[in-house]
Amino acid sequence: MKKIGFLSFGHWAPSPQSGTRSAGDALLQSIDLAVAAEELGLDGAYVRVHHFARQLASPFPLLAAIGARTKRIEIGTAVIDMRYESPLYMAEDAGAADLIAGGRLQLGISRGSPEQVIDGWRYFGYEPAEGQSDADMGRRHAEVFLDMLRGQGFAEPNPRPMFPNPPGLLRLEPHSEGLRERIWWGAGSNATAIWAAKLGMNLQSSTLKDDETGEPFHIQQAKQIRAYREAWKEAGHARQPRVSVSRSIFALVDDRDRAYFGRGNQSDDQIGFIDENTRAIFGRSYADEPDKLIKELGKDEAIAEADTLLLTVPNQLGVDYNAHVIEAILKHVAPALGWR
Repeated sequence: MKKIGFLSFGHWAPSPQSGTRSAGDALLQSIDLAVAAEELGLDGAYVRVHHFARQLASPFPLLAAIGARTKRIEIGTAVIDMRYESPLYMAEDAGAADLIAGGRLQLGISRGSPEQVIDGWRYFGYEPAEGQSDADMGRRHAEVFLDMLRGQGFAEPNPRPMFPNPPGLLRLEPHSEGLRERIWWGAGSNATAIWAAKLGMNLQSSTLKDDETGEPFHIQQAKQIRAYREAWKEAGHARQPRVSVSRSIFALVDDRDRAYFGRGNQSDDQIGFIDENTRAIFGRSYADEPDKLIKELGKDEAIAEADTLLLTVPNQLGVDYNAHVIEAILKHVAPALGWR
């Protein structure tokens, strides 16, 4: 059995060809898709966060709204770029969203990815410390955020407060018990996956990672997952970790599917550079008739290693069509692979 969720970037474009023409459309349709996905029996609704782009950017109002409209489905991000975040303010936002959702938040965070603007985090008021990179800054923000989620008091109370205080040092409020164990790190390399394991975060591994061995993407990703689990075991954490991978998968079951994706099956991994020095490998997409999809997906070692699969969805094709895409996977593919 696997947990299966969808992952939406929340793209929008003011174009007649788009079913999502404004930021308002992207937000409201994300809520509607989460409701539809829950009704279909999907396990998770996840959103990507990108700044300075016509995509979803401020996750916590959206997560809270989804939490208020749903009852069972996990609600998460994949991922929030920690270079842009105030860890303390984020801890308050995350606590509030998790309480509204009844403890269903699964929050993916990371250093982030290539951006729309140069050093966008500078516009948000953040600067790496001397001798550190922006990646170091993102990881430092993550460590402070994790510390805040422990719910321990750290702030000296005012001796003449406006309202009565509990005894001792004060913590951030609202605090949501258990959220600390539902934080995931989006790792692009084996080293950052091992770092996440040591800190007790779950692992999110997407459709690209550093090309560290020259092997096919799914094999490198499976090795990353195994290295993470070994590091988790060595760290001696009491609970079992969770691991997710994301994939673009489309079962061609009607004429609409064939028109949209019948000729677009990317059957090979792609190689590129996410910055001047980092060679990356991008995993293939899957689009085929269900019986052929089952055979191909059965060979994917990383999916086999993971306990959670996130299906990237083409959100600009509208809520109804994306619900159809999800239902096709749940009905025609997942049972044959033992995911259901």
